[in-house]
Amino acid sequence: MPETETCILFMARTTRFHEFVRSLTTMGIEVSLATPDSPTAAHDFSLLLLDADGVRNDRIEQISKWLDDRGGIPMLLIVDDESLAGLRMPPHARCDFVCPSATPAELEARVRRLLGDEESFAVDDVLRIDNLVINLATYQVYLDEEPVDLTLMEYSLLSFLATHPNRAYSREVLLHRVWGFEYCGGTRTVDVHIRRIRSKVGPQIAAHITTVRGVGYLFKD
Repeated sequence: MPETETCILFMARTTRFHEFVRSLTTMGIEVSLATPDSPTAAHDFSLLLLDADGVRNDRIEQISKWLDDRGGIPMLLIVDDESLAGLRMPPHARCDFVCPSATPAELEARVRRLLGDEESFAVDDVLRIDNLVINLATYQVYLDEEPVDLTLMEYSLLSFLATHPNRAYSREVLLHRVWGFEYCGGTRTVDVHIRRIRSKVGPQIAAHITTVRGVGYLFKD
């Protein structure tokens, strides 16, 4: 990675992550500032780092299209843990996310990945089931080569089941493994997300997601 020519545009409404982002200067990266409501950069940049707090999904999509018009610049979202359930990653974008609890080392690794400063994702990062492709490296899902619009939690639940096939998981275990131990919602949340996933991936893939009576769900490979 160039030591002086790489620039990141940090877009945020507040200064709460300025220290977090400042760690990137150790990589020889210049950081410029903007806001989500006024995305104007003084010069070219190689990556957009967006504090997604208070930024609606439709606005994130608009910003993604703006980046496409600038040559497909990648975007890294900083997303609070409590906002993950409603996050929608733009399906066509080179996009990733990081939580505020991440270490500077993780932030640097995700930035390097989006900037192409490492080897591209391995074959093992791509899971193929019939006409469905799950890219575990980019959090994207494709059905018949068309992107599937999943929320982050829908993606997380589908990818967890698909990468742990032929084993039944209770709703309680899925809540812990996918939503996290601090999730306070009821197990009905799992049923709602399974129903949404089945409706989005089509009948062929939906048939792989089996309801196990008295237990929970199982993904048949």
